Amino acid sequence: MARLHLSRRCLLAVAVAGTAVCLSAPAPVSAQAFPNKPVTLIVPWPAGGSTDRHLRGLAEIAGRHLGQPVIVSNQPGAGGTLGPGNMALNAKPDGYTIAQFPMGMLRIPHMSKQQWHPINDFSFILGVSGYTFGFVVKADSPHKSFNDYVDAARKAPGQVNYGSTGNGTSPHLLMEEVAAAAKAQLTHVPYKGNADLMQSLLGGHVMAASDATGWDKFVDGGQMRLLVTFGENRTKRWPTVPTAKDLGYGVVSSSPYGLVGPKGMDPAVLKTLHDAFKKAMDDPKHLELIEQLNQDLWYRSGEDYAKWAVETFARDKALIERLGLAAK
Repeated sequence: MARLHLSRRCLLAVAVAGTAVCLSAPAPVSAQAFPNKPVTLIVPWPAGGSTDRHLRGLAEIAGRHLGQPVIVSNQPGAGGTLGPGNMALNAKPDGYTIAQFPMGMLRIPHMSKQQWHPINDFSFILGVSGYTFGFVVKADSPHKSFNDYVDAARKAPGQVNYGSTGNGTSPHLLMEEVAAAAKAQLTHVPYKGNADLMQSLLGGHVMAASDATGWDKFVDGGQMRLLVTFGENRTKRWPTVPTAKDLGYGVVSSSPYGLVGPKGMDPAVLKTLHDAFKKAMDDPKHLELIEQLNQDLWYRSGEDYAKWAVETFARDKALIERLGLAAK
């Protein structure tokens, strides 16, 4: 039988009347009990892509610090916003369901109406990392350089295409910026994530792909050719490949991401999650993993991450409007 908690007033009533006529609510469960079961981490991309590879590794390490496993749930769709959006609308703010928060969460609401708000409906746990973006073609592509690809698009407007991980994602928007700067018309083909995009490119269903480093193994294996990267500087792993800035396009993108939960989470639970994932970020195995993916640490506390999100949401509204992608 559950233990009942009686207030002093109730005890007095018992003494007078002989029966308990009022009961207080059960004592709240202490936040120190968290977690007492597995935590679900929503990865809003298909299994096997670069984000999935990264967060599975991070989750495994974080689970050791939490004392409970962190189970990855792949929920792709809507440019990486389907999973986090559904979490915001449906999950309890108890810390047992958290999600990756990609940049599309701060952009797609400017492009189409959403039921969730990217700031007000989330609790920010911590900033984690950022992508290295690149543009790849199959090894047998006639486009030997990025300028070859852009020149082909100028000569045949709308007939040269590329795939990305979805409308409103950074790989999509940075190519829209390049197209505008180059005065070229490119046809965009959205996919759910890196894994299906890579298979489509290998199968010849799309001419090129703009994405994070989920293409690394195909480039190193000789199946794809990396034409350009979009960081501030050239990568250590492919130092001969120029950046878009090197080529005069002036487009630089790193697209930071972190982890969030539903709004209204207990600060003590947020701290427990923050501390476990921060320790996991600093683990040598995690540092080795992000080096393989050509990513850097992008640590932000929950408070700083939320502040960054507010500023980025406002700033990216101007970018969406400039590219002509804002909701009508």
